[in-house]
Amino acid sequence: MTLLAEVVRVSAAVAATSGRLEKTRLIAECLRALEPGEVEIALPYLSGDMRQGKLTVGSATLRAVMGAAAAAPSLTLHDVDTALTALKSVKGKGSAAARQARLNELFSRATAEEQDFLLRLMVGELRQGALEGVMLDAVAAAANLQPAEVRRAATFAGGIPQVARAALAGGRTALEQFAIRLMQPVLPMLAQPCEDVETALGALGTALFEWKLDGARVQVHKAGDEIRVFTRNLNDVTAAVPEVTAALRGVSSSLILDGEVIALRTDGRPHPFQITMRRFSRKLEVDAVRGELPLSVFFFDCLLRDGAPLVDRSARERHGILREALPAQLVTPSLITRERDDAERFYQEALARGHEGLMAKALDAPYEAGRRGAGWLKLKRAHTLDLVVIAAEWGHGRRRGWLSNLHLGARDPASGGFVMLGKTFKGLTDATLEWQTREFLAREVSRDEWTVYLRPELVVEIAFNDVQESPHYPAGMALRFARLKGYRPDKRPEEADTIDTVRQIYERSLS
Repeated sequence: MTLLAEVVRVSAAVAATSGRLEKTRLIAECLRALEPGEVEIALPYLSGDMRQGKLTVGSATLRAVMGAAAAAPSLTLHDVDTALTALKSVKGKGSAAARQARLNELFSRATAEEQDFLLRLMVGELRQGALEGVMLDAVAAAANLQPAEVRRAATFAGGIPQVARAALAGGRTALEQFAIRLMQPVLPMLAQPCEDVETALGALGTALFEWKLDGARVQVHKAGDEIRVFTRNLNDVTAAVPEVTAALRGVSSSLILDGEVIALRTDGRPHPFQITMRRFSRKLEVDAVRGELPLSVFFFDCLLRDGAPLVDRSARERHGILREALPAQLVTPSLITRERDDAERFYQEALARGHEGLMAKALDAPYEAGRRGAGWLKLKRAHTLDLVVIAAEWGHGRRRGWLSNLHLGARDPASGGFVMLGKTFKGLTDATLEWQTREFLAREVSRDEWTVYLRPELVVEIAFNDVQESPHYPAGMALRFARLKGYRPDKRPEEADTIDTVRQIYERSLS
């Protein structure tokens, strides 16, 4: 059985090198040496994650168990996995003391290096630079496969660890089990920001334009009378959105659909995104809430119809199939054109109806599940970025006692960390201040006199006027007039916009 110490050693080596090829080689060698049952444990560790998900353990509790360390390694990967699973299951009265006892037991068996590794792993601060692309390449190298084969399988499996175990045990044949299929959600395709209609047409030529709705992304699977609804994070929310099930009852085809649910006012204009998201946070009295805040659903893509996968088909073909399969009122308004004036009129119509803007899609593009493909562009009226809150400062005056001023970070694909782009306290209501103070303190890593530093878990949508040069921040750039548009609980930190995207916005402003 493999010792935790071996993964700790590899993790340190991966973090110490900046070269992608060397990171890939180190991880691949580690994966090859693991027993089959250890792959799904070790691979998340090497990505700075755990298969148990987030633990309800604060950094102060963890630091309290750091102390006397074992002289020599003895913890196996299975030992740690069992301990973390048990820790995750501790709930109810007396849970704090029980968690403390389990942590004491685990950490007392760990060496000093292992204690440091476990602490950083549990608080989400284990930065090794082994992002998804590196992990996919490493799995492919370890199993003597092409990275594209592993990526495709991971897309349909909804994650890399289970694909890694299959690939290492059975090679290419074992990956055949990972194909798009009903009731098995896949990661959604994502879009890149684009400045305007003219830029989109210049990049795509004749394009499919769709209204960009500020709703909640959903993937819907329909097989006969069985209908299940999944979020962009692949969580099953069928019970929370009965309107989606009702809308598809009369549709005869078996389908996998990509779309948005959105709360509309009586005049057809959208409620703010946060209002729509209330429907996903309510687990009781769904029928009553449905009456107060009904949802509408609009679909813009079809991934499977009557057993036939469509992800490799062009956007033009998928769009045609979507319109054949569904009533017109369930399809997102769209336009295919290469004329700037026509696309601009369509854009202005979407804005006039209160929507965010447009999506522009290449007609020949396949559905690149789980990727931010070049074939999808998003056009919004105002500059917005999805960033991560990395710290917050205590407020003053009437905001005293609340964490107010947000430190905003863009994702750095090279390091796996987040690069600060500035601060904002604008756009925060009293309700938001109260909520975020509670959530921030639950994610505290450390603090100084004025600032609480956080695990980078909360994604915010930030509106801003432009990007300007700044010597005060590490990237040499800062957001001008940044303000909070809203929190995005439907998005993971890995889906935040990158520092490269910010740099492109800045460079375009200079031309």
